[in-house]
Amino acid sequence: MKTQEAEFFVYLQRWLADLTEAEASRVFARPEKTAVLSVDMTNAFTREGNLASPRVAGIIPPVVRLFETAWSQGVRQMVLLQDCHTPEAEEFGAFAAHAVCGTSEAEAVEEIKALPFYNQMEIIPKNSINPAQATGFNEWLEQHSQVDTFIVVGDCTDICVYQLATHLLTWANARDLEWRVIVPEDCVQTYNLPLETANQIGAKPHPGDLMHRIFLYHMALNGIEIVRSVK
Repeated sequence: MKTQEAEFFVYLQRWLADLTEAEASRVFARPEKTAVLSVDMTNAFTREGNLASPRVAGIIPPVVRLFETAWSQGVRQMVLLQDCHTPEAEEFGAFAAHAVCGTSEAEAVEEIKALPFYNQMEIIPKNSINPAQATGFNEWLEQHSQVDTFIVVGDCTDICVYQLATHLLTWANARDLEWRVIVPEDCVQTYNLPLETANQIGAKPHPGDLMHRIFLYHMALNGIEIVRSVK
């Protein structure tokens, strides 16, 4: 590895270790202007099927706690953006079949469904990794134009979380809106596929720790706030 690259990876580890915790009372100080957006916290990415990952399942408790904290602080704008794929989805050419509409894989994890306010959350299905392509998400943004602070949680850090957070930021920038997009590191995660395993199954490797760190950093480079947690 070149010296410059090696130095960067040392810096990246230090940057991640130095992330600060955000105080919930400050983040949720204006509940009517704040939203919590969760992407793909479903059975398909945690406990069932081809793409289930124990790494992603591990963020269920902090995500649930964040929802509970936000609700207790008066936040009522809560959205679950969830894969709901057609049986022959084009996306299955890149990712193994998952979260087909009508199956348990496409359902939110039980811990989220058990929240007493679950039936007051907005569920927006999506058929791609982008939450705004052929979904009702942009309409939701327009209908909730008072919201200017967004907390993004879920999976995967480098795929749907990245797409969602970036979409929010570019939406705001294109309109000269002063929005905050916050990603708590303890509430996002991605899967791991080692090189050896990838070679055995004919897939592309996906080093989870590296992709998680790189994409958090890339979001930060673009003005998205990356924090350790919101408590």
